[in-house]
Amino acid sequence: MRAITTSDRDAGVTGLALTDLPYPHAAENDVVVRVHAAGFTRGELDWPATWSDRAGRDRAPSVPGHEVSGVVAELGFGTTGLTVGQRVFGPTDWARNGSLAEYVAVEARNLAPLPADIDHTVAAALPISGLTAWQGLFDHARITSGQTVLIHGAAGGVGSIAVQLAVEAGARVIGTGREADRDTALTLGAHDFLDLGAGRLDDAGEVDVVFDVIGGDVLGRSAGLVRAGGTLVTIAEPPTVRPKDGRALFFVVEPDRARLTDLAQRVRDGRLDVRVGAVRPLSEAAAAFAPGRRVTGRTIIRVAED
Repeated sequence: MRAITTSDRDAGVTGLALTDLPYPHAAENDVVVRVHAAGFTRGELDWPATWSDRAGRDRAPSVPGHEVSGVVAELGFGTTGLTVGQRVFGPTDWARNGSLAEYVAVEARNLAPLPADIDHTVAAALPISGLTAWQGLFDHARITSGQTVLIHGAAGGVGSIAVQLAVEAGARVIGTGREADRDTALTLGAHDFLDLGAGRLDDAGEVDVVFDVIGGDVLGRSAGLVRAGGTLVTIAEPPTVRPKDGRALFFVVEPDRARLTDLAQRVRDGRLDVRVGAVRPLSEAAAAFAPGRRVTGRTIIRVAED
């Protein structure tokens, strides 16, 4: 099969190449998915799991990309709940080869059935962003109606979904980002927007919850905006500053078939807009990792047609 691989940790984006790899093995409780569309995170070339398995053994050449939408091609021993030929989507394991390939082996529990009326390119943009937004807001911050929630990166993959979910939950949402993101954030439902480039973070006033996807100085300054007893949640890095009498926590998204099913239904109902900005073929996946012209919405790699 064809796949995007990387073998040199120090090479970065320039080390990505389209190569031939053996068809993946379906272990116990796995499925092999014929990939139709794949999502990726540019920073994953720096993740330790890209370069070693769970036992710490080197696994280069490795295949990046950890969001998949496709069709079940094979069931591993003992796999239940899915069938060959079924449309599915979900996250792949961090420490195994990912979805920038024609086929990928995935634990069946990671995947949810994909309705026929959702395009694979939309589904590939949903697993990590959607689950991260939901888990950050509801499982960790436990937001409720009437609270004020500050969401950094409100026009990005995670932030854009978090804005919509928080608004639907009855929260007052303040989005942040670059000035060019203002219209997108407000269109998604944010009640206000702050331009981080203008250094206006303090204009947010006191908030009940901060959902951070940026880290660094923005994360550090955000702790002071959380009112007593509030919560700061981040996916960027472990926080070093805690809100007064409140909580500060870092988390990594976890697979959740039931929640993926719920998110897909929200897409079907028109309650959730998954923003896909560019769709590129597998042969251009390496170029899609490189910094370049800014695209509004997720860049998704189309591997096969329906």
